[in-house]
Amino acid sequence: VQLQASGGGSVQSGGSLRLSCTISGRTGSSYTVGWFRQAPEKDREFVAGITFSPWGGGNTRYADSVKDRFTISRDNTKSTVSLQMNSLKSEDTARYYCAVHPAGNLISTTGYRYWGQGTQVTVSS
Repeated sequence: VQLQASGGGSVQSGGSLRLSCTISGRTGSSYTVGWFRQAPEKDREFVAGITFSPWGGGNTRYADSVKDRFTISRDNTKSTVSLQMNSLKSEDTARYYCAVHPAGNLISTTGYRYWGQGTQVTVSS
């Protein structure tokens, strides 16, 4: 499985960015795609996740710090997962990664098996 994240950039506080994650390869029929971020000298943290399954999927989960500001969505036909980020704050500055977890029945914050290279988001105040 290969993942490619894109859409990062520099924006002022209060602005918006939309990240995209394109997934290729054999993921299995049920899996979860998560977005994570890592700021300098900080641990990587879960941001949001969305499920894929033959029965629909589409369940989402968000970190408290981004709830009501970020929205994760998916395009099944294009195997793409997007992260719409609004009302950005300086503390959102980090490198953002998308990753695939082999289970699609729940959204875990750990156990992701495949990772992309990430895209940088910088929010200036």
